[in-house]
Amino acid sequence: MGWEALGQWGEDAVRIEPLTGGVANDVSRVRIRGQVAVGRLGSRSDADLAWETALLQHLDREGMAVPVPIPTSDGRPFANGLVVMKYMEGGPPETQSDWRRVADTLRELHRLTQGWPQRPGWRSSTDLLHAETGTRINLSAMPPEAVIRCRAAWARLVGRRTCVVHGNPNNPGNIRMTGEQVALIDWDESHVDVPDLDLVLPGNAAGLDDGAHDIAAQASAAWEAAVCWRDEYAVRRLAEVRAV
Repeated sequence: MGWEALGQWGEDAVRIEPLTGGVANDVSRVRIRGQVAVGRLGSRSDADLAWETALLQHLDREGMAVPVPIPTSDGRPFANGLVVMKYMEGGPPETQSDWRRVADTLRELHRLTQGWPQRPGWRSSTDLLHAETGTRINLSAMPPEAVIRCRAAWARLVGRRTCVVHGNPNNPGNIRMTGEQVALIDWDESHVDVPDLDLVLPGNAAGLDDGAHDIAAQASAAWEAAVCWRDEYAVRRLAEVRAV
């Protein structure tokens, strides 16, 4: 079932127009019960979507600005691979001050999700020191020398506390800012990992010291190389990971 699933949000639910920017999902502006919202249709499992929607509901209850799921007419947070979420107002960060607000928001996310269970089927960066696969990552598809470099970068994170990371907050398109709030959108890459992976922001807006920034930047580059292997972006990111 594709967008026909939208009918489970009510007889008046309608798809208005597709939105650009989605890679793994089909994303559209929709109207639900008279209000504009965002619908995301994909192929994630029910367990995966249950983890993501429960996370967003938790963050919403704790006062964070997130695209909280709008339930179906019978109260489910998703149906047939479709999630309908609150439309978030605002624009991307533009100044260094804006990015510092993003860093503060990420740290609040990390504080609120310490001890959160891992997303079904995912692996953290340090899990991949021993595992070969996890969701979109398949280390066996990478050259052995590339795997050695990535694992050396992730090994520097061993022993750190973990929490939910957004997964792609340095993309301005994933931020919606107003004068009152900073909203993180597109939680498709969120999972449990070391929080510093989220804090490699433009201009070092998170204020990491040189050592911490180097560790986080290397681990983040290795993660994105592995997740995206093997497109041009992944090759560029791998080039940022130092040889062992």
